[in-house]
Amino acid sequence: MSSTPSAPTSNPRSVALYALRQIVRGKHADDALEKAGNRATLSNLDRQLATELVYGAVRQQRTLNVLIDRLLRKPEKPTSDLRLLLQLGIYQLRYMDRIPPSAAVNTTVNLAKTNGLEGLAALTNGVLREYQRQQESLVSNWHQSDSLVERIGVEYSFPDWLVEHWLEVLGEIGTIELCTYFNQSPTIDLRVNQLKTDRSTVLAALSEAGITAVPINYLAQGIRLTGKVGAIPRLPGYNEAWWSVQDSSAQLVAALLDPQPGEVVVDACAAPGGKTTHIAELMNDQGVIWSIDSSQSRLKQVTQNCERLGLQSVQIKTGDGRQQDDLVGKVDRVLLDAPCSGLGTLHRRADARWQKTLATVQELSQLQSELLESCASWVKPGGTLVYATCTVHPIENAQVIQPFLATHPEWSVSSPSGFLGSLADSDGFVTIWPHHHQMDGFFMVRLNKV
Repeated sequence: MSSTPSAPTSNPRSVALYALRQIVRGKHADDALEKAGNRATLSNLDRQLATELVYGAVRQQRTLNVLIDRLLRKPEKPTSDLRLLLQLGIYQLRYMDRIPPSAAVNTTVNLAKTNGLEGLAALTNGVLREYQRQQESLVSNWHQSDSLVERIGVEYSFPDWLVEHWLEVLGEIGTIELCTYFNQSPTIDLRVNQLKTDRSTVLAALSEAGITAVPINYLAQGIRLTGKVGAIPRLPGYNEAWWSVQDSSAQLVAALLDPQPGEVVVDACAAPGGKTTHIAELMNDQGVIWSIDSSQSRLKQVTQNCERLGLQSVQIKTGDGRQQDDLVGKVDRVLLDAPCSGLGTLHRRADARWQKTLATVQELSQLQSELLESCASWVKPGGTLVYATCTVHPIENAQVIQPFLATHPEWSVSSPSGFLGSLADSDGFVTIWPHHHQMDGFFMVRLNKV
């Protein structure tokens, strides 16, 4: 009934369809979109449209599929070309107000015709027009579900296990607010390189270039871009190493570590290097920073970031953080930004909500505990370890730290002060919720060794 669409050229919707086909075959959304975009010649606006269509269709996959299943007379495979066409069409009709409904329908029908899927054009047209006629009743039907978990999961497009967990922690209103946040496009934050310039200089340069930006009050070097950005390397100050892209919550991690010039510091799971370079900047590039990661290829990004920023204090080391016996007792401070489920950054990773499960979280918790045990052995008496994750699930956070403290009396929590102190609970644990704090979800705790 259909043939494989050829690689896209200059049509953003063709790029999106090509990327979605790669995703259903197992590629990550970021990689699929990059591959499709590299084969195309697109203007900046068209590239933005293709990106929104792909990430939007993937994020809203559950909602779109429920609508599609209710509109089709017979079931379609999850990977079928018809389903992908309808996802793109209904996504535009439901979520993209700036695209007229007639254009959303017509461009999707033409997409079938121009990508070797002519046999699906008439059916695509019919289903999209039926959606327009029935959309109010379709939505009201799922609101009548007896299950609050299913109702929220379908309406906001999240798996039931995540919705169920958030309802236990946040309640209904908090869960809906979090889901809404995660369905928005992420903001872009910059961290000013204090070794090269200051925040006021960067803000002035951005303003002169027509880029809307504001200082982040709780971060001395933080800037949030609030308007259209374009290509990051074209922003003022990129070539001069004035700043790095790093979300606010990630910037708080190195601030909590509080590294000092002349110390020996380890970033235990360092790639791609955002926190390593922040540590070096806070230390005035004086001392030794071991940047360790098990992925040699990803460590190349650390090297590239250090070279761009002109940092000399960073030493690269390939290896598993659980197997670094040569560091035992030799380090002043350790940052363990542990591998995690990333459940605090679901707005940045369109397909992550569908790839993670409770079993994933439990497996990662075991790895995190092993890494913490090893990294703690590196720290000298009187030293500091910060444990951090970009997830908000307690199995990976408090339930890793509490057993460690129970079996290691030489370690204790050092409660933070200032802005981080306002986020800490009575145990000194900091949990950042995106819908409350308008930044990536994070957990962090600072531990001191006697």
